[in-house]
Amino acid sequence: MKNVLAIILGGGQGSRLYPLTKTRAKPAVPVAGKYRLIDIPVSNCINSGIEKIYILTQFNSASLNRHVNQAYRPASYSDGFVEILAAQQTPDSPDWFQGTADAVRRYAWLLESWNVSEYLILSGDHLYNMDYEKFVQHHRETGADITLSVLPVDQKKASAFGLLKTDSDGKVINFLEKPKGEALDGMRVDTTKLGLDAAEAIANPFIASMGIYVFNKQAMLKLLSENPEHTDFGKEIIPDAIHKLNVQAYLYKGYWEDIGTIESFYQANLELTRHPATGFNFYETKKPIYTRARYLPPSKVHDCKVKDSIIGEGCMLYQATVTNSVVGIRMHIDANCTIEDTLLMGCDFYQPEDERKSDLENDRVPMGIGENTVIRHAIIDKNARIGKNVQIINKDRVQDVNREDLGYCICNGIVVVVKNAVIPDNTII
Repeated sequence: MKNVLAIILGGGQGSRLYPLTKTRAKPAVPVAGKYRLIDIPVSNCINSGIEKIYILTQFNSASLNRHVNQAYRPASYSDGFVEILAAQQTPDSPDWFQGTADAVRRYAWLLESWNVSEYLILSGDHLYNMDYEKFVQHHRETGADITLSVLPVDQKKASAFGLLKTDSDGKVINFLEKPKGEALDGMRVDTTKLGLDAAEAIANPFIASMGIYVFNKQAMLKLLSENPEHTDFGKEIIPDAIHKLNVQAYLYKGYWEDIGTIESFYQANLELTRHPATGFNFYETKKPIYTRARYLPPSKVHDCKVKDSIIGEGCMLYQATVTNSVVGIRMHIDANCTIEDTLLMGCDFYQPEDERKSDLENDRVPMGIGENTVIRHAIIDKNARIGKNVQIINKDRVQDVNREDLGYCICNGIVVVVKNAVIPDNTII
């Protein structure tokens, strides 16, 4: 894998994950109580023996920069690296990145300088565990110019993906990005040829691109230079390439989730609490997920009822009931609180005890969750201050509303308390 350079696309504004992306890039969004989304593709690369990794981003990249610099520092005797490439304006390119392919094109001069044979293009907002070595090996064995990682999907999900058809040799012969209506129906295929049984093939009659590609070095550089008006891999580069080059499909068989929306992000996190596990496996000893080492103390759980939940490091829980929830690092939960079906992202720092005591004595809200509070079906972003006797339960069953002036939004019925928000005592949401 020394001849492979990984390029992780940090994404655009992340509007579908707003307000979690209000102050951070998509790959910097916390996941599973202690990680960031960027840790997934970077760890997959490291576990696959790929040590040259660039991350392209342009929106709210400060926290992403800080996390990457603190988490990934290859040894001085290695030629490996994990580096951020931020969008920049130049006399030749005065605009910001216009799409996935345009982002890569702007740094083609740097990518071309590396003595590698393939570029591995990845996304920064997917949750999966993949051996890229097998992916690259398939690419080489088929003599492909481009290889797309694919998986079968049902009709409900299909229109959100780039869909493709292949011939008997696995060569891609048709590709449509997010088709609708008749165009979607026209992309149905017999997925038994991917190894699905008859029942699975009926349920999943489409082949979807995961947005993960292997390009031969010269093939990608040529496609980017010959078509400067093409700014997106899925919409333009790939559909154009299938008529000119050998574009192959590689079937991925493991768990994979695009967590680009509030709803999918919420569900993916809560799936981590299920037993037996149905979601992503963070407990794979041979393929660990790396992140920043924080050296936090163990969590303290006093007289609590905790069921089917994940508790991050450095938390303090007192006489609380926590069910089907993820509790992030440094979280403080006071007495008689009920937390159900909720993602608590935790805190970036501990509030000093004297400051916390002063807040309580002066009717201010300290960091964490105040006593007698009930939270259900919600996401609580970092450093939130939730008062006493608060109910975050979406009382009126609202589907979508933006009340950032009050410290929260509701997205698809999920209450999202924004980062650093203060929710006063006795509030009902």
